Amino acid sequence: MRKMMRFLKDEEGATAVEYGIMVAAIAAVIVIVVYAIGVKVDTAFDTVNAAM
Repeated sequence: MRKMMRFLKDEEGATAVEYGIMVAAIAAVIVIVVYAIGVKVDTAFDTVNAAM
C-alpha cells in the first residue's frame, strides 16, 4: 500500500512532460525567428543583386 501511495504522489513524470513542452516551445520560437531573419536576408540579397 505504501508503494502505491508513493507512486501516486510521484511528480517526476509530470516534470519531465513540462520540460518537454518548454523545449518544444523554445524550438518553435527559434524556428520562427530563423525563418523571419532568413526572409529579411533574402530580401537584402535580392536588393543588392538588382542594384548590380
